[in-house]
Amino acid sequence: MEYVGEYKDGKRHGQGTYTWSNGEKYKGEWKDGKEHGQGTYTYPDGRKYVGKWKDGKEHGQGTFTYPDGGKYVGEWKDGNKHGQGTFTYPKGSKYVGEWKFGIRHGQGTWTSPNGKKYVGEYKDGQYWKGIMYDKNGNILMEFVNGVLQK
Repeated sequence: MEYVGEYKDGKRHGQGTYTWSNGEKYKGEWKDGKEHGQGTYTYPDGRKYVGKWKDGKEHGQGTFTYPDGGKYVGEWKDGNKHGQGTFTYPKGSKYVGEWKFGIRHGQGTWTSPNGKKYVGEYKDGQYWKGIMYDKNGNILMEFVNGVLQK
C-alpha cells in the first residue's frame, strides 16, 4: 500500500493518491483519512468510478464504467446508485430514471436497441405500473401493481 499526498493531524487530508496492494487506486480529495470530495477510483479489472465522495463512499454525482461497456451516470448515496441516473447496458439497452439503494425504483424508461420501450414505474427493480411499447409505439403489454394485465 502506498499513499502520496497531503496529511492533516496524521490522517490523509487534502489531495492525494492511495494505491492498494491488490492494484486498486483512489486519486482525489481526502478528509480525515477517508475519500471525500472529488475523486477517481480504479479497479484492476477495468472498473472505474469518477465523481463525488463522502466519508469514504460514492455520494453525489458520479460515473461508473464497467469493462464490458456498461455505464452508469447519475446520483449516488452512501455507495449506491440512488436518485436520478442513466444506466447504459453493454448490449445497448438503456434505463433512464430513478434509483433507490442500487436498484431501479420510481419513475423510469427502459429502451432496448430494437426500439421496444417500457415507460412507467418500477418497484424494487421490477416493472410496477407502466406500459411496454413496440418500436412503432404500439402497446405490447401493461403492468399494474407489478402484475401483467391480460
